[in-house]
Amino acid sequence: MAEPWGRDEPGRDCVLCPPLRFRLNAMADLPGAASVLASDAAFLLMPDLAPLADGHLLLVTRAHLACAGAFDEPTWERALRWRDHVAALYRTAYRTADLVLLEHGPGTPQGGGACVDHAHWHLLPGVRGVRAAVEGCGPPGTPAPDGSLRAALAARHRAGRSYLLVGEGGTATVHPGDGVRSQFLRWSVTAASGGPDGPWRWQETFGLPASRRRFLRTLRTLRWAPPPGGQPAASHR
Repeated sequence: MAEPWGRDEPGRDCVLCPPLRFRLNAMADLPGAASVLASDAAFLLMPDLAPLADGHLLLVTRAHLACAGAFDEPTWERALRWRDHVAALYRTAYRTADLVLLEHGPGTPQGGGACVDHAHWHLLPGVRGVRAAVEGCGPPGTPAPDGSLRAALAARHRAGRSYLLVGEGGTATVHPGDGVRSQFLRWSVTAASGGPDGPWRWQETFGLPASRRRFLRTLRTLRWAPPPGGQPAASHR
């Protein structure tokens, strides 16, 4: 069995840890700490720097963890509350009940199509067909309800196996992630949106005018969306 690498000291080159957490924001002339929509002791919620759609958010751990497979139970439960909070925001701001949750869970550094070795969930509103795009390139995922999902991710992580987590249509599935292309889940969103040949790698759109406008629209829309009941975090603004 591979040695798990769930909790490491934050590396100086991790773009989701201090002191580099908002360095890319500055490079694109976008708000840094001011772009954090809300936060708590464990997580930060902020727009993706190269958003694939309006409302594309990242839920990022404060601690330097490899992936959700390394979460302890309290962190996992808090992450699910964040997911539900974002779903409520999407219903208010974008009038959609469709939320897609995606994670590259690397079993080894840079594994499973991940390009950042720091736990983060991608959250997007109003996108359908991502799971079908993923399964069109590989075996079907294994369904896992909330009660068993953490155990399924942790088992793969402990074994040093990368995974792809797809939450869509109220169902979460866990897919094999070893050997997939870099940023495969970003590709799957693009394919599901009808543009499989369009740019999906974040480096291809990062800092460009259309990408910056989408980031700022997301920030404006969700910053002023009425908070749902039971908001799990204090506002960061």
